[in-house]
Amino acid sequence: MKIWFDLTNSPHVHFFRGMMSELVNEGHDVVITTRDQANTLGLLDLYGFKYQIIGKSYGKKLRHKIVGNISRVISLVRFLRRQKIDVAISQSSFTSPIAGFFAGIPTVYTNDNEHAMGNKIAFLFATKIFIPEFISLSRVVNLFVHADKVTQYPGVKEGIYLWRRDWTKNECIRSRPKLYYRPEPYFAQYYKGEANKFDKLLIEMKQECDIVVLPRDSVQLKHFSEDVFSGITVCENPKTFDDIVQDCDLFIGAGGTMTREMAVVGTPTISVYQDKLLDVDSYLIENGLMMYRPDLTSESLRQVLVDMKSVSPSRVLFEKGKIAYSMIKSQLLQYNYD
Repeated sequence: MKIWFDLTNSPHVHFFRGMMSELVNEGHDVVITTRDQANTLGLLDLYGFKYQIIGKSYGKKLRHKIVGNISRVISLVRFLRRQKIDVAISQSSFTSPIAGFFAGIPTVYTNDNEHAMGNKIAFLFATKIFIPEFISLSRVVNLFVHADKVTQYPGVKEGIYLWRRDWTKNECIRSRPKLYYRPEPYFAQYYKGEANKFDKLLIEMKQECDIVVLPRDSVQLKHFSEDVFSGITVCENPKTFDDIVQDCDLFIGAGGTMTREMAVVGTPTISVYQDKLLDVDSYLIENGLMMYRPDLTSESLRQVLVDMKSVSPSRVLFEKGKIAYSMIKSQLLQYNYD
């Protein structure tokens, strides 16, 4: 089979990395399209994948996103008609199902963000839809989207790829705790929260902790490279997820996917997300896998560090993730026309 993956944001690389490698090893052809958004290209290069760049980040404004995505769909269709693709799959790439429809390619589409406006049109054009069990079918099924093409998978999206390895952390003795911070997805259509809210916190805590910032793009890299953040490590290039897990004592996330990833693998994790939580975030918080401190201060962070205990990876979510992975891959291979 020839299978098209459209990876339009950094988390998509981690989500599909294992599946793409596995399919290649099984003799299938994998075609990857992407755009220059956040750390996506850097991660693809880091893991050695070949790809075709089509499109870019279209900024925060809705009209720019609409015009940009229409242009990207047109470019994708032109590209796909030369590729003889059997089936397409994507996670939260709103343009993939549309381009697949007009190129005559069946598309498998997964999404775990019930607040994303782009889902409405993506769900309409997708051939098959997968959502986590925590999202109600009523958010997807409507006059134009029949229940037959929607499947709820067990667990959370992050479990679909994190089950593959043992995430037991190597013990490391440090003189000071090491914190990792992931800033907010300020450019996302669904994000309405505050930007740079925790600058003061980072500056206040840099004398007490070793802090590493993982900027999403050049804008955030420039911001955190200002003199006021001197003494804080700011990563200019993407780090592997494995390296972050082994190096991190406490993760503070102002965004979504990486914060959930760290929580699922057993790293003490605080979500400081400044917008309405997703259902999957609420599940992790309610089950004690992640802390939620949207108004985190240096004082409350010091208390977290005092009370912090080791956490085990979520074996339940890994088992569910393995089942979900098999469901999605089996669905993909059903479109084998050979």
